[in-house]
Amino acid sequence: MNGFDFEIKIPEFKDKDYFITDFGAKGDGKFINTEAINLAVSKCSADGGGRVVVPRGIWFSGPIILKSNVEFHLEDGAVILFSPNFDDYELIYTSWEGFFTYRCISPIYAKDCENIAITGRGVIDGNGGAWRPVKKFKMTERAWNAIVKSGGVVVEGKEEIWWPTEMAMEANREIIPNPSILKDKDLCEKYRDYLRPVLLNFTKCKNVLIDGPTFQNSPAWGLHPWLCENVLIQNVSVRNPWFSQNGDGIDIDSCKYIVVRDSVFDVGDDALCVKSGKNEDGRKLAAPCEYVRFENCVVYHGHGGFVVGSEMSGGVRNIFVKDCTFIGTDTGLRFKSCIGRGGIVEDIFIDGINMTDISKEAIIFTMGYDMDTKEGQKISMEEIPEFKDIEISNVLCTKSETPISVSGLDEMPVHNVTLKNIFINSKNPVSIYKAENIVQENVNVIVE
Repeated sequence: MNGFDFEIKIPEFKDKDYFITDFGAKGDGKFINTEAINLAVSKCSADGGGRVVVPRGIWFSGPIILKSNVEFHLEDGAVILFSPNFDDYELIYTSWEGFFTYRCISPIYAKDCENIAITGRGVIDGNGGAWRPVKKFKMTERAWNAIVKSGGVVVEGKEEIWWPTEMAMEANREIIPNPSILKDKDLCEKYRDYLRPVLLNFTKCKNVLIDGPTFQNSPAWGLHPWLCENVLIQNVSVRNPWFSQNGDGIDIDSCKYIVVRDSVFDVGDDALCVKSGKNEDGRKLAAPCEYVRFENCVVYHGHGGFVVGSEMSGGVRNIFVKDCTFIGTDTGLRFKSCIGRGGIVEDIFIDGINMTDISKEAIIFTMGYDMDTKEGQKISMEEIPEFKDIEISNVLCTKSETPISVSGLDEMPVHNVTLKNIFINSKNPVSIYKAENIVQENVNVIVE
């Protein structure tokens, strides 16, 4: 475990403030501040860096593009509310769910930057309700009636879904069976309403600090560092409605030397996620996610507390999760992949996890998640994922549906997993299937 004792270099900035109000910004919740805020950021960076200050107020804005050597600071009471106008968000070529694709630019975006930070106790609101589809079964009758009354389009069928626009609904019908559309910019322009962004995306950035703010109401994932190095994220709160489609907390994607600590997540999908690309795109990029620490984080809601995959085709290794608490998540520790991904997940160390009210599995390894292959399709060895050399210790779970579920593949069993000092109350017994060398030391499961 000595390899996890790496230090993050915290960026330093010039002692000079650039108030966005000096560039024409107005915090009345109506004035569109996109130009003013980006002017302040550009001027600060051009001058050699400093601190861009967002005072108390409600600052309505389109996308904010951070630049090198800039600390973006939100004072107490500052709220950035992003525009629901889809045309404010240009299309960029990026990564979404592990594939290279065109997507609307994120409300908070940076690419190829060094020494950047977001600090302070303010709130960054992505106005995600304008973008996201909503499934009826996740809503109360009153909430469903309200969202239908607000506009949009309802699709009836096996499950009723509300779409914010007819264009978004049509795009879903076209793109799901024809994902290659997402690599054609001209076609994507037609379906902009459907290409909802993550709230924050940092791409190929180094020496990053995110300390203090609340990030909420994202159109899709919350925080998405991709191909980044030397990142510290601490004292943040990430909040998405529990029904939010793709409402992940943080997705650390093909990064190295990342620490996430002392933070709170209450989201609509997986909370603390590690990824590295999907299928051929991920294997071709060949950028593993490695040297990542999660420490002292609390997850109040999510599909999974800590999650590896399912996009892990570039490999995931040297991950350490310590002293985290999951309350009311669907699953606790979740490892997921499937045939088609390829990639190796190895050297994962998890220690000191408390859980309660887990509605499904406390610990789960599943290799049949969201299968991409068709019956009879020929599979190459590079498409077979592998999970190995994983240690999970000192886990307490007071309530779950299933305590431990391990399900590997005929071609590649889950192997070399150590479970040590585990205590779980559950409705069902342990299930281990297609696995090798699963070592259990002081594992206590109380079946109700």
